[in-house]
Amino acid sequence: MERRDFLADITRAAALCAIVPGAWRVTSRPRLVDDPFSLGVASGDPTPSGGVLWTRLAPRPLEPEGGMSGQRAVVTWEVADDDTFRTIVKQGRATAAPELSYSVHVDVDGLAANRWYFYRFSAGGATSSVGRFHTAPATGAVTPLRFAVASCQHFEQGLFTAYEHMAREDLDLVTHLGDYIYEYGADTTRVRAHAGLEVRTVDDYRRRYAQYKSDAALQAAHARCPWLITWDDHEVDNNYAGSIGENGMESDEQMHARRAAAYQAWWEHQPVRVPRAKSWADLNVTRSMDWGQLARFYMLDARQYRSDQACDDGNKVTPCGNWADPSRTMLGDAQEKWLTSGLGASKARWQVLSNPVMLAPFDNQDGPESRVSMDQWSGYPAARDRLLQAIATRAPNRTVVVTGDIHSSWVNELRTDFRRPERAAIAAEFVGTSISSGGDGSETSSLATEVRRAENPHIRWQQNRRGYISCVIDENSFTASYRTLQFVTKPGAPIDTPTKWRVSRGKPGIERLA
Repeated sequence: MERRDFLADITRAAALCAIVPGAWRVTSRPRLVDDPFSLGVASGDPTPSGGVLWTRLAPRPLEPEGGMSGQRAVVTWEVADDDTFRTIVKQGRATAAPELSYSVHVDVDGLAANRWYFYRFSAGGATSSVGRFHTAPATGAVTPLRFAVASCQHFEQGLFTAYEHMAREDLDLVTHLGDYIYEYGADTTRVRAHAGLEVRTVDDYRRRYAQYKSDAALQAAHARCPWLITWDDHEVDNNYAGSIGENGMESDEQMHARRAAAYQAWWEHQPVRVPRAKSWADLNVTRSMDWGQLARFYMLDARQYRSDQACDDGNKVTPCGNWADPSRTMLGDAQEKWLTSGLGASKARWQVLSNPVMLAPFDNQDGPESRVSMDQWSGYPAARDRLLQAIATRAPNRTVVVTGDIHSSWVNELRTDFRRPERAAIAAEFVGTSISSGGDGSETSSLATEVRRAENPHIRWQQNRRGYISCVIDENSFTASYRTLQFVTKPGAPIDTPTKWRVSRGKPGIERLA
């Protein structure tokens, strides 16, 4: 309960990492045993005048407190027009505090819209690597956007080779849709110190993030451009729903404490703004980001507010149990109303839903019966139908859903009623595969039989390799190129583009380009 009392004062705790004029509480010469910037740098949540710059002091990241001495430390930051920092446009100092694992979040403002900048940090005589940051275009501007879609990076199941290729692309933005870490104990390859048992405490989660962020390819992708990040289940517990854990063995109080630890560690390691919440366990990550008037991104939380999975979870034949109960929710009432209202009010040419779990259903059983996943939107049919109806009414054929979670690639046409394939599509869903989760994968498709293809006519393409999606949005089109790898269990995998698709604004359906 003492921990809960401390977490309730989240605003005060977060302020410890705010920019300060050099108060007596901090030292400008922290005792450092090694490079304090071992976890790299990152940026995110861009606006037309700035965004969030992130780093964490961790000279020995897998040790307690990351190898820091326990003192609060001054960290200086600089933003420049060039990567040599000859023309510095913004600079200041921030506090890295042990209460927040020495993480630093600098919310920079006063920059020019639609511009590249460079940034770096320094502390105790050490200087970080240099990151690139792109501000969003000005309100009203219709400026093309290149961005990537990523999710699901299980450290022990494969190398982050996809990020090596992503870091070489000319991208303005990356959207990460969850499963940034996995809470499981270590299993097969790439096992390192402290991988250990399933994580539960805030220090456990911190070590797991440090393990992942030690990866050079992930650091390079973060340094390349700003990211928009939401979470899915593995940032806390596989398939958790609200305050209900995967196995139902933990009480509400225990899950509340576990969520508090997991959410705090997530925020400490991501380039997102200072949270506003009563406690870490209630951290709200639902937010939107405008890329001028070209696109509005909606970052969705499909875990914290959802009803428990129907029919004891898993893949089940429907109908079953309370599966079709209209009171069951995926997003919660407040988030659902926020999204519906936003779709109607937004003046952006495109509405982009950053969605952790697949929206389109997949009947994975041959024959007359329908068997679908209870953890995806197909397990919440009333909530899914409400969302699709809102899209059809408020933003038809200018809405694209980008999705993660499923460890495979999918191209789905979305309709208000999937039982009536003759109905015109009202939106598109591009589902990205995992970065490494599931290992090498295969070419074998879940749609291998002709029966399954006939039962799922809204699914245009599917593949089970690893990689990401590279997207380009302009005023009248949204193009998605699937970038995939043949293997991730050894280094050096080349990348290819097995398929490419385009959505034309105002036109139903998805056009295959390659």
